[in-house]
Amino acid sequence: MANESQKTTAVQTKTKLWLDIIVFVAFLITMDPHTSGIAIHEWLSLAMIAAMTVHLLLSWDWIMEISGRFLGKLGTQNRINYILNWLLFIDGTLIMISGIMISEVALPLMGIKLPMGFAWRRLHDMSANIGLLLLGLHTALHWGWIVTAINKYLVQPIVKLFSAKQKKDAAI
Repeated sequence: MANESQKTTAVQTKTKLWLDIIVFVAFLITMDPHTSGIAIHEWLSLAMIAAMTVHLLLSWDWIMEISGRFLGKLGTQNRINYILNWLLFIDGTLIMISGIMISEVALPLMGIKLPMGFAWRRLHDMSANIGLLLLGLHTALHWGWIVTAINKYLVQPIVKLFSAKQKKDAAI
């Protein structure tokens, strides 16, 4: 049973790692809509909603555990991480709502026309800039996990692949 649990955790970790890498790259692309174009900016941002939902579901056990212990005994790093995650969630929600409200491509293509509002654009720009700062803090806080996961699930398999190939070539 423990082996099954370890396999599930490893699959979740790999999934979360790849998902986080994809979301990080997508976030960087969407942060400069002038370079990528407004259509890519909007569609990629909408796709990130689904990716972030999966990220939250993969972290759901941790979210529930820390939510239950938040007012009790909890380490400082977990408490900071929890608060930072809530700030990211709130800010991400503001980015998405304001982005939808100022959509120039995606929503009109779906036949939805919303009135333009200067306040929505300001809120979108401000929350995106705050999101960049929060994402930097989130990344810094999880740097150890990132390095460990990349080493375990990306670097080591590549090294093993090449070392196995060299052994095979030497045997020939």
